[in-house]
Amino acid sequence: MKTPKNPRSKAGFTLIELLVVITIIAVLAAAGFASGNAAMQRARKVTAQAAATSIVTSIDQFYSEYSALPSGTGTLPTGTGGSGVAVINILAGLETGTTIENDRKIKFLSLKESKNGKRDGAVFNTAGTSINALFDPWGRPYYIVMDDNYDERISITPGNSIPQVNLNGRRAAAYSLGVKVDNLATSGTFVKTW
Repeated sequence: MKTPKNPRSKAGFTLIELLVVITIIAVLAAAGFASGNAAMQRARKVTAQAAATSIVTSIDQFYSEYSALPSGTGTLPTGTGGSGVAVINILAGLETGTTIENDRKIKFLSLKESKNGKRDGAVFNTAGTSINALFDPWGRPYYIVMDDNYDERISITPGNSIPQVNLNGRRAAAYSLGVKVDNLATSGTFVKTW
């Protein structure tokens, strides 16, 4: 004997099927966001590495041209009011004042302008004639260390959780902590030119 067909056949999803589909979509979205954030962090590191390398290369070019390093001692931060800003202006050929070290106004260093004035690029004054700060992609300064006494030895102490580094045979080094907050810097976040 045949069973009669139910005139009210099921034409939709059950609640369980919908919940399974929603869970699968949520898991895939979370995985996508995590890999997207990791890709963004890698891109920031590449950008910071390129800028730090450009700074060191321009210092070496300045030395080749003038047989001296730009003025500056110790660790020179490039943030607003930092002592590294003067070095950046010398290298960019934008130096002003009574003592001019780059008297030929050679542009050893080209920098992109920060879009919001707080991160990833140079912050120019309103007239565009000098640089007020240089920030990494996390909104923090780069740090420049030069061989002050011309013995081709540099000692760098980047932070609390990163050990001191001694470099031989270099005139300059530059680095970024690679994070938004200094005390979160570790050896894994550190972006350096050596």
